Amino acid sequence: MWDYSEKVKEHFYNPKNAGAVEGANAIGDVGSLSCGDALRLTLKVDPETDVILDAGFQTFGCGSAIASSSALTEMVKGLTLDEALKISNQDIADYLDGLPPEKMHCSVMGREALQAAVANYRGETIEDDHEEGALICKCFAVDEVMVRDTIRANKLSTVEDVTNYTKAGGGCSACHEAIERVLTEELAARGEVFVAAPIKAKKKVKVLAPEPAPAPVAEAPAAAPKLSNLQRIRRIETVLAAIRPTLQRDKGDVELIDVDGKNVYVKLTGACTGCQMASMTLGGIQQRLIEELGEFVKVIPVSAAAHAQMEV
Repeated sequence: MWDYSEKVKEHFYNPKNAGAVEGANAIGDVGSLSCGDALRLTLKVDPETDVILDAGFQTFGCGSAIASSSALTEMVKGLTLDEALKISNQDIADYLDGLPPEKMHCSVMGREALQAAVANYRGETIEDDHEEGALICKCFAVDEVMVRDTIRANKLSTVEDVTNYTKAGGGCSACHEAIERVLTEELAARGEVFVAAPIKAKKKVKVLAPEPAPAPVAEAPAAAPKLSNLQRIRRIETVLAAIRPTLQRDKGDVELIDVDGKNVYVKLTGACTGCQMASMTLGGIQQRLIEELGEFVKVIPVSAAAHAQMEV
């Protein structure tokens, strides 16, 4: 479990400015549901002064993503667009009294959403470098431009840092070599030398045997057994059962529809259907499942119509 500050917990359990702003004239979309995190930031900007009058967010992600988005909307209100653009991802983390290193990518997502919203308001186009060959991490669709910008902005120096701030390399790890290449170039540009982290050696088991009889080969302790699909489903159902009473108190509910690999399909019912807080509910469910299963999963909402189609 990560050590969250009280302010992170406050913005997660009681998020500010949740939902889309009525009359918004600036919209910033970043992330992707297929990659596990997504954020839509909506702003209402005074066209005469460029002052941000109101801000709202809709987030699909973990508790830190919700807290970072909530904090960002509080930070930008009352600022001009140029003033808001000076907010860094570290500023967002500092506003929350810190984020766990593994969750810094949530503050980076907030900064990107703000940049996208301002560009949308000004009629500018943010170049999309997510082309084949430009991607560093295909698991989370992180391109080289984002990796470089984040290394520079936060003075990162290790692959682990890059993963914490961007999620790149947090999946299959096939992109670690490419991340190391970028780190080597960026550190050289600031007069430093990149040193790759040493590969952890596997623990050896020493076998003592009486002489002269040969000793049988001892096997290293087996890793924790991987959950079968049935065991995973049962654990998922247990987590949903623990969450359900809270939703039912607000006249809502959640139902497990299907499990397909890393994808967990659920249907929100009752008051949860169409609720502005639905994305936060889904993010909370996803976080609980990740912690319980010990692996990354994506919680995907299924509409009643889609559910009916799945049953055909």
